[in-house]
Amino acid sequence: MEETAVMFWRKKRIGLALGGGGARGLAHIGVLKALEREKIPVHLIVGTSIGALVGGAYASGTSPDELQERVESYLKSSDFRSSAMKAFGTAHSKGEIGLAQKIQAHLRNYFYLIQAMFKPGILSNEDFQTTIDYFIPDIQIEQTRIPFRAVATDLVSGQQITFSRGSLRQAVLASCAVPGAIAPLKEGEKLLSDGGITCLVPSSVARQEGADVVISVAVDRCMSSEELRNVVDVYYRVSEIMGERLKDYELAQADVVILPEVGDLHWSDFSQAINLINEGERATREKLEDIRRVLPGIRKWFRFLQTSKGREIHKGRNKIQG
Repeated sequence: MEETAVMFWRKKRIGLALGGGGARGLAHIGVLKALEREKIPVHLIVGTSIGALVGGAYASGTSPDELQERVESYLKSSDFRSSAMKAFGTAHSKGEIGLAQKIQAHLRNYFYLIQAMFKPGILSNEDFQTTIDYFIPDIQIEQTRIPFRAVATDLVSGQQITFSRGSLRQAVLASCAVPGAIAPLKEGEKLLSDGGITCLVPSSVARQEGADVVISVAVDRCMSSEELRNVVDVYYRVSEIMGERLKDYELAQADVVILPEVGDLHWSDFSQAINLINEGERATREKLEDIRRVLPGIRKWFRFLQTSKGREIHKGRNKIQG
């Protein structure tokens, strides 16, 4: 049966492009759950930022269920609860928390922002490395179970960097280095930062790396509808517009686009982790027909499975009757 499956899929190499978006990218775990449940194979994974973290872990052999368990465990850990990331998330959370907790989070947030004026990131590479190590095994990219690519940006040249070899942990760290929050990773003459600066959803990279069919997942924040009251509001709106244009360019190169409803959740707000994972599953289920439509062999494979099961049941009945 497995040989027949390979025959059906040989002509189609499916690439999964997982976009950046911080905490919102936990929806990627739900996407992977749904694809596994439907037995839709993935032959290549390309990730930007949180997409690189989730994609790199999955490509290494961590199942979606194990990923969810690790996320839940990490968010309960003392390392996360005492981190700057937690303070940011609480300060920007839209959930209901106590006034004292909110004030405390804002004060800590303010303290971290003042510190950031004197260094390239609020979190050092060393501090964030422990988070990467918790989810990503210490292997080379060439050793992943599924071929994997991570996208980062060189702040010196402005060029997009695609990691296809070398340390998986280092590649994911570079791709996840959110500007201002996490210090850029120095590598030779390069200063590597978040892949989302140049490639928010890496559809084009998946295509360049040989994917015949590209399934892209975008988890970026919805454009704010708030009034533009000051220079900071204007600056953020300009960044949103540029990001939207960049995203549209990349999504135009995908065969199927999955858009989980992640709202305007702040990139550091992990309070809705389980809801985001569930939303990723829901959004993927809605796109299953589109996925099957762009994969001619999938219908034949499903029919083959059903026919094979029918034959096995029929044989079993004959044995019982005999």
